[in-house]
Amino acid sequence: MSGLNKGVGRVEVTLKWDPAPAGAPAHDLDLVAGVFATADPHGAPAHLVHFGSRSPDGTITLHRDSRTGQGFGYDEAMTLELDRLDARYARVVVGVAIQQGGGRLTFGDIANTGIRVREGYTDLLTHDFADVSGARAATVVEFTRAGADGWSYRPISRGFDADPQDFGTLLGSPVS
Repeated sequence: MSGLNKGVGRVEVTLKWDPAPAGAPAHDLDLVAGVFATADPHGAPAHLVHFGSRSPDGTITLHRDSRTGQGFGYDEAMTLELDRLDARYARVVVGVAIQQGGGRLTFGDIANTGIRVREGYTDLLTHDFADVSGARAATVVEFTRAGADGWSYRPISRGFDADPQDFGTLLGSPVS
């Protein structure tokens, strides 16, 4: 958390993975964020942010999208400006979905996967997907509005056997 009980304000979520072996279809992983209304924090997302989109108010933006994992380090990046998010939203869940165009892939099939959640220069969370290696999509972190204290976060590593389209509807389901 950042200083003086203001909670988490502006975070960057970055994703990395190694490219597919030569001759194999590209591995394409995608960051996905679901924004949930205060009135229904575990229902359908008020909006989803993923490749080719951003939140309507511009507070959540995917500003780097990779379709191959080629690059140096973290290849996809999403910024969440939680401190600017309207009061009608109480929950944001971030996850990763694997595009299935090259056949059925799981996190265990893709080398060197990793995600980092960072506020400024402070790592809030790093994760390597080892605990969800058989999944095709996974949630990673949940941000919740903590009243006057701002936003808090908690890791929620949870795997799903779902394609990206279905994952968008499962993303906000209650976590036990």
